[in-house]
Amino acid sequence: MERAQDRTVADGPAERPTTTAPAGRPTTAKPDPADRPAVPEIDLELLVHGVGGTTPEKMLDDPRTVRITGDGTAAVFRRADDVDAESRPGDYRGRTVPEAYVWCNLTSGNASRALWLLLLPFMVVNLAHWMRPAADDRPRTVRFYGLLVRLAGLTLTVLLVAAACEVALDLAAWQCAGVTACARRHTWLGFLSPAASDGGWWSAPGRRLALAALVPTALTGLLWYLSHRTWSAYESTRPLANDPEPGHTSLGSPGFWYGRRLVARLRAAHTAAGLLTVAAAVLAPAASFDRGPGGTAVPDTIGWLLTGGLIAGALAVVWVVCRRGRSENLLDQELDRHLVRRLPLGALALLLLVTVYAGWSRPGWHSVGRLAGDTSFGGLVLAQGVLVIALAAVAHDLHRRLPDARAAMRGLGGPAVALLACALGGVISGGVAQRVADWLDGTRTSIAGPPVLLTWQASVIPPVLVVLLAAAGWLSWRTSRLGRTERAAVDLAHPGEPEDVARSRRIARVRAMAVLTDRTPFVVTVLCAATLVLGAGALAGALTTGKTPDAAADRSYALVHGAAEASQALGSWLVGLGFILFVTWGRRAYKDPSARRTIGILWDVGTFWPRAAHPFAPPCYAERAVPDLTWRMDTWTRRTGGRLVISGHSQGSVLAAAAAWQLTPAVRGRVALLTYGSPLERLYGRWFPAHFGPAELGSLHHDVACWRNLYRLTDPIGGPVRIPDGDGPGVDHAPLKDPLAYGRTPGHPLPAPILGHSDYQADPVLAEERERLLARLRPELPGQRPQPGG
Repeated sequence: MERAQDRTVADGPAERPTTTAPAGRPTTAKPDPADRPAVPEIDLELLVHGVGGTTPEKMLDDPRTVRITGDGTAAVFRRADDVDAESRPGDYRGRTVPEAYVWCNLTSGNASRALWLLLLPFMVVNLAHWMRPAADDRPRTVRFYGLLVRLAGLTLTVLLVAAACEVALDLAAWQCAGVTACARRHTWLGFLSPAASDGGWWSAPGRRLALAALVPTALTGLLWYLSHRTWSAYESTRPLANDPEPGHTSLGSPGFWYGRRLVARLRAAHTAAGLLTVAAAVLAPAASFDRGPGGTAVPDTIGWLLTGGLIAGALAVVWVVCRRGRSENLLDQELDRHLVRRLPLGALALLLLVTVYAGWSRPGWHSVGRLAGDTSFGGLVLAQGVLVIALAAVAHDLHRRLPDARAAMRGLGGPAVALLACALGGVISGGVAQRVADWLDGTRTSIAGPPVLLTWQASVIPPVLVVLLAAAGWLSWRTSRLGRTERAAVDLAHPGEPEDVARSRRIARVRAMAVLTDRTPFVVTVLCAATLVLGAGALAGALTTGKTPDAAADRSYALVHGAAEASQALGSWLVGLGFILFVTWGRRAYKDPSARRTIGILWDVGTFWPRAAHPFAPPCYAERAVPDLTWRMDTWTRRTGGRLVISGHSQGSVLAAAAAWQLTPAVRGRVALLTYGSPLERLYGRWFPAHFGPAELGSLHHDVACWRNLYRLTDPIGGPVRIPDGDGPGVDHAPLKDPLAYGRTPGHPLPAPILGHSDYQADPVLAEERERLLARLRPELPGQRPQPGG
């Protein structure tokens, strides 16, 4: 199959120059009737693929395709024979010109995408921001909801950097380098060991900590670099300028897909928070020694001054995070350059002062035991729990004021996802610390090891898995029962055909498995309940006993002690296995494009939304894709005056809907929407009710010229959009047949496959519905009425 040609081809008359709106925003001039082409108008179908991506050759069913606009990241393609279709519309009577918008490289392009695995907890907490219940009449409560999610995201940044500090500063520089037996097993730590280096310059505890601080500082710098790089590529795409429509959904707001200012502010705050976390980890043990019996006055005073600086910096970070949320009603192009530059640089300068202070010569200072990790990690976990509980209270209040029967978890989906993000961050942090501790101290006798809280957190993983297995067993039983019910429905749908028991059972099983998507809220509810209860127990056990689970249960009943010991050992093993799989998957994705595309599917679903809560989350591809589609539809319809159907499959239907909302009313009324295998209501409507709820989808149906939605009962992702028909034609088509033929027929002499979520283009109903949409866009002129008496 040939590669798409890499060239840009003009597809119509030159675009009219732009004018400047009163507010200073450029906008495309409205077309003059004289600019309309004198040739017959043409019909265009703009295809948008779904998750996982594909090639333009497959989308257009032609090995010769040409890129007509766009770049190597996202572009619009046509068949080579259709490049100049606008100049010869007579050749396209009775058929449309297909175009393919290919956006898969936005999520699974070059090898650096593998680094996005590090950002998984940040992506999950960012989703929580968009999962609030619908309540447009409560702006203060909505802003408070967003503030709580942003603060939860900030704790995740601190947790990740604190985990790096635990590994580099505590386990390696403080514990292992300070113990002769451990340092001898790892010769690369010899120059840090007082015994191995014979009291060398770097063997002083403060200097060891200052040197080890390079690791978490480099991690913070890497997060800043990834965020800044993607910020320049994604958030810098300016959407089509238009005026806000009163009472319209937020997805149609001019600044919705332009979060450049907010992401820059959050990036500065989170970078400063990471650097301040490193500074605190280095400062705390040195200041503690200076305040003790062996300390002196001058270092003690400096330590207090640096502590005050850290507190002031932390307050500045929290102020920046709390000060401003998203600005969607206007296209906000300010950048707060002084804040964005000075806050991280100020934190970096403070970190450098702290390292110099820690390197001060302190005779009699030796590293013993652990650093103050239990208190730090315990405080973070407690803060996250309080934030999640407050978030749940706010979400419940919003849902109570405007109930939505279809909303997942009765509006508590956002708090649940925020809780899972915090739990995921804790598991990753604990897993890294536990694996490094086991590697440094294979005998588990020479060093104290990681904080006991991390061990408690690892110990709750087996009970959580048991709960999940029980939930999976219940779902399996329900699915089996539903499959038996569906067999009767399959037989009734094919009357008069010879019964094929195996065929009916297979179709019924696929239908029943597709329904599992609707059970996701139940699974998330069970997982969150188990995580919250067991996590609270782990925090309480670690803080009250100060011992690992098996040591805390040493004098209890034999059954309790055995269970605690087994859970601790199994949890440590599972965390280690998960960490190894995580690293292996990331390494494979870095080298293997196919594995990277698999990871891209995860990002396709998780990074549709802008970075509103966490700047280090993977970038929002829709901030590039939605403006691309909007600009394409707007300029093409204005140039040609032709009919346009935007045709979206799966996630592509969500992009198509978001782009349609961004169009001006005049252009939106000349565009038809065709969706198939669409998760618009089944997933987005239930989990993101404030943006894809019944009112929002109803407004989209009202605003576009016409809309048709196709789905199958065997599709685990796509489903109906459930918009009332009203006076006009309905949006949802009846469920498509799948398979297209039950048994062998003249048209299907071989068994027809069960298509599920794929190959909607193979169904002839799709072509029929496309033609009906085109007919509704511009109905044929009626014949001349007969004259009276004629």
